[in-house]
Amino acid sequence: MSASAGDKEPGTPLDNAKEDLGGPTCTGENSRHDSAACTGYSEIKSCAVVKYSAAPPPTSYALLQEKTDLKLPPANWLRESPQLGSAGTTILGSSSKSKPFSSFGMAYDFIDCIGDDVDVVSDSENIKKLLKIPYSKSHVSMAVHRVGRTLLLDELDIQELFMRSSQTGDWTWLKDFYQRLIDQKWQRKKKSKEHWYQKAILSKFLYYSINGDGAAEPVPNNLNEGEEENGAEEFTSTWPTTFTSTSDAEESDAPKQESVSMDSKFALGQVTSVPKEQNLPMLFNEGENSQGLRNDFVRNIMWTFEDIHMLVGSNMPIFGGGRYPAVSLRLRDNNKPINILTGIDYWLDNLMCNVPELVMCFHVNGIVQKYEMIKTEDIPHLENSTFSTRVVKDIAQNILSFLKSNCTKEGHTYWLFKASGSDIVKLYDLTTLCEEAEEEKCQNPFTLPVAVLLYRVASNLMLKARQNRKHYGTIRTLLLNCVKLLDEERHPQIIASAHYMLSELFQLDEPPQEDGGESLRAGGSEDSYSDEDREEEEEEEEAELMEDSDENSSYSSQDDSKAVAVIRSVGELSVPEKYKSTHQIRPSCAFPVSQDKEEKCRHVLSYVLKGLKAVDGTIKKESDLPAADPNTPIPLKYEDRSAIGACAAETGISLLLERVGPLQADQKHPTRSGMIPGSWQHSMKLQLFLKASKAYYVLSDAATNLLKYGRALRYIKLSLQCYDAYCSVSGTLHKQVLLFHSQCLSLCGDIQLMLAQNANNRAAYQEEYSYQTKEDQEILHSLHRESSCQAFNMAADLAMDPEYQLFVSSKCYEAAYELLVSEVLKDHASDQLAQVLKRLGNIRNEMGVYYMNQAAALQTEKEVKKLVSAAEQEMWKKSFAFFEKGMKDFEAIGDSTNTALLLCNTGRLMRICAQAHCAISVNLSRGEFTPEEALYYNKAIDYYLRAMKSLGSRESHSAVWDSVNWELSTTYFTLATLLQDYAPLSRKAQEQIEREVTEAMMKSLKYCDLQTESARQPLYQYRAATIHHRLASMYHSCFRNQVGDEHLRKQHRSLAELHYSKAVCLFLSLKDAPCELLRTLLERVAFAEFTMAGQSSSAAKLKSLTGAVEIMTETRHAFQLIHNELQEEQMELSEPKSAESAESPDVSSGPISGLNLQEVMKLIGVFEPSFSFLLLQLIKLMTTMKRKPSNKDEEALKTYKNVYSKLLRAEKNAPLLSRVELHIELLQQLTLHTVTATHS
Repeated sequence: MSASAGDKEPGTPLDNAKEDLGGPTCTGENSRHDSAACTGYSEIKSCAVVKYSAAPPPTSYALLQEKTDLKLPPANWLRESPQLGSAGTTILGSSSKSKPFSSFGMAYDFIDCIGDDVDVVSDSENIKKLLKIPYSKSHVSMAVHRVGRTLLLDELDIQELFMRSSQTGDWTWLKDFYQRLIDQKWQRKKKSKEHWYQKAILSKFLYYSINGDGAAEPVPNNLNEGEEENGAEEFTSTWPTTFTSTSDAEESDAPKQESVSMDSKFALGQVTSVPKEQNLPMLFNEGENSQGLRNDFVRNIMWTFEDIHMLVGSNMPIFGGGRYPAVSLRLRDNNKPINILTGIDYWLDNLMCNVPELVMCFHVNGIVQKYEMIKTEDIPHLENSTFSTRVVKDIAQNILSFLKSNCTKEGHTYWLFKASGSDIVKLYDLTTLCEEAEEEKCQNPFTLPVAVLLYRVASNLMLKARQNRKHYGTIRTLLLNCVKLLDEERHPQIIASAHYMLSELFQLDEPPQEDGGESLRAGGSEDSYSDEDREEEEEEEEAELMEDSDENSSYSSQDDSKAVAVIRSVGELSVPEKYKSTHQIRPSCAFPVSQDKEEKCRHVLSYVLKGLKAVDGTIKKESDLPAADPNTPIPLKYEDRSAIGACAAETGISLLLERVGPLQADQKHPTRSGMIPGSWQHSMKLQLFLKASKAYYVLSDAATNLLKYGRALRYIKLSLQCYDAYCSVSGTLHKQVLLFHSQCLSLCGDIQLMLAQNANNRAAYQEEYSYQTKEDQEILHSLHRESSCQAFNMAADLAMDPEYQLFVSSKCYEAAYELLVSEVLKDHASDQLAQVLKRLGNIRNEMGVYYMNQAAALQTEKEVKKLVSAAEQEMWKKSFAFFEKGMKDFEAIGDSTNTALLLCNTGRLMRICAQAHCAISVNLSRGEFTPEEALYYNKAIDYYLRAMKSLGSRESHSAVWDSVNWELSTTYFTLATLLQDYAPLSRKAQEQIEREVTEAMMKSLKYCDLQTESARQPLYQYRAATIHHRLASMYHSCFRNQVGDEHLRKQHRSLAELHYSKAVCLFLSLKDAPCELLRTLLERVAFAEFTMAGQSSSAAKLKSLTGAVEIMTETRHAFQLIHNELQEEQMELSEPKSAESAESPDVSSGPISGLNLQEVMKLIGVFEPSFSFLLLQLIKLMTTMKRKPSNKDEEALKTYKNVYSKLLRAEKNAPLLSRVELHIELLQQLTLHTVTATHS
């Protein structure tokens, strides 16, 4: 809107209410004045808020002297006057003729009000014409459009339309229809000279009234009647000459209309205005003879009449000053009484403009006679023009209800028509009639303005939708209806923008809602109801109207077969609540968005594809480009990368990183498709490419969560290809785009890692990766118009080699990291950087483990252990390097737990290195423990200790702590075991080796957690028992071999006794180590026998032998466990499980699963002679004793002889189970004797 020089500045009251009404006055843009106009005993609620005024504050009118001749023009006549506005520059008087799109001009300027807040938008003249229908015989022809709950009303000059159609050939179907159904005798009457005479003196009267000197001086009357008529024709409204696009319009330099631009900005500021296409400049031209969508009213008023909210345009001049701050001036012929139509006119004008008084100037033949002041509330009671304000209110409510009930489709043009002299009002759907006539969309002149309005309302709501998602359904409805109206070839920009906004409605980065999406309710569907429901409703409503109508009406039902609805008699409009709005403009219904991410993304991609097609159609024809056929799938190749050399891989990495850095230089040259940077196509494609990339990213993430890694890789490849095309088109990359790209690279790294870890399902992944939808093919086709999309092939190709997949995964993470630490993002991505560093640490750990396992596999594959191969050493180096890098990554983010895990893995690598350095003797047996083994085992211990230090305490992470604790104990135990079993006697003294073994064993014992209840507790108990057993055996050996130093011998003896007893206690607590328990006890018996051999006195020997027998009786528990297992095996009638295993010394500390029969036979072979020898020695010693034996001794001797006799008579070839049972029986006898002897 262009305002005159007298535009009101913000903060200045627009109008002043009359003092005695006490209406509140506000300052600012929406200065407001409320008033209540009363008629009789009824009160009509009316409130007017001036939204915009191009007129200056009201000034006093000049009171003309009696006998002033209004036929003489004043000196200032027809000069531009801010006081009169557009009414003063024409000779049409108080209001210029309505233009066909006047409501659209207002709607564009007050876009916030459209859709929800306002019921009607129209020129005040149209409102008055509608409310006078029951009183007037004149014709009514109006176009009605619906946007949400708002109706836009414009005068539809049918005669002007037909004049145009005779020249262009358009609308011929409507002309035929009109002549067939409407009274053909009706013709628009030409305005008489008397009409133009009255208009001219009214115009002169208004100019006299603003003449400041109070005595208007007439000018020579050189304007004859003919000129007046010509002037009148000049200012009447005509239809726009054309609505088709022309090259001239495309290149026109018409000034940009403010109403076209949109204040709202969204989607990175790209879709910021109504598209200015080829045909839009003509519609929005600001030129003098514009027939376009300008808002030319002097003031726009938000008028609330009862419960109806209307945005009204008015040109009525308002005067004020002194005692009457706001009055309207009217000129009346004193010889003609005021009729009811004039009274309603005056009353409604004053209500709409909130003017409390009317000043009436009476004249006779143009000579001023007198003035009369009339209050607005008194106008309905004037003589000859009495009317009921309640009836006018009922008429307004009935007409609005009638229109709202029947104008149900957004985007459709409805025609409200009443023929001159007729009482029947008909409503037609011109859009439907046009479709039936097979006319093109563009031949309805309202199509483009309606579509642009729908688009702008949706754009405005997009801003609100950021805070309140309830608008989503409304926006979707508006945009879908907008797209329906437009032809893609003529309006590609609006269509592309609308589809982009539709894709924006689906928020892809939001977490799923627990309430099932209830916040999306109260939106709206595309057409509010289904077509079937709507048709049924319309039929019901029409049937009701038929029943309520006058049965005696002569109107033929055949005539309204094409009408949407009919008012049979205008008299019905005066009946209170005769018509009620039964159709919900937008019923409360769910916005059709599933919580299923894949479905949501598919919606987005379908809209993106439609937008891309609209843009591509404006750049170049398909034949101009060497692009692929959109119906032919673009293969997503996969290769077995195992044979690819380092050079080829590095080339792929350089391609990958080409797109990582932010581009700084703006593009100046056209893109690959010929698109000019900075054009609307350029901006739109950027947004559509980015939206597609995000949708594919979300699809890939969802597929990853479902473990569909082939599908996930396909989607992330498409996402990266969209980003590649985005980079090809964009000159600079916004930091948010770069952050998103780093997320894509991270996800790609995740998927490649998962593929490497799940190599068994490779065939299924290959099938998922190869599948492609038609939609994906068409999007790829559009991408290839701008880019080869090859930059990220290396990252997203499906390889067959796990090592290469791990390598690609690490490179993706590295690229994401480089992006996040770049100058553009280093201060904005701390959270994302921590995630990427964690992923980097993890992939480096995975690669370290991969190479470590490869090295271990090389060891096991070697038939004969020779020197360490170069391949093994290369694997160790790679593994160690990745572990080191991974530790640095985790340390950078303070992740002590993962740092400990990597240190633990490095410790395991050191143990593998140690195992590879074991010495092999000439006869292929294990040689002495080497210094290299000791070095690597000690390095492993250092890494485990560092891991424990990193964790600090078990509370930080119990599982990791327990794992490190176990590995540390195992390493100490392995080191001690190898030192003990393969002692390096060629390099070290026996005593030194014993000290080192003892130290390592005690440290291993230190980390055996016997107290904490866990799955490893039995393993710790078994290891602790084994350590005590080994230490006891070592001290036993030292005691046997030690000569000379008696003190040292006693020390070794006591230590051996101590460790044997601890070992026996721990083995007894275990239920699955009978052989170990039996072996320990037999060794302990042998130790007792050796001790006895060095004794000389019979008493000492007897004591030692008795103690040895007591130790022997403890073996009954071990034999009982062996007996139970043998019985279970016999009962199951299954073959005994072989417990033979090729365990390395590193893991030999675990309990044997199942019963080792060979071990049992071997131990029984040791047990029987040892038991027999003990009994024989006891019997001999007790028999040859010099002192007289006591009764107890005799009983004991008897028992020993009995047991010894049974042992000698035992069948040597008896089954194992029988022999075990015999041993249990004999040991039981000895145990009973021992117990009896103790009690006696």
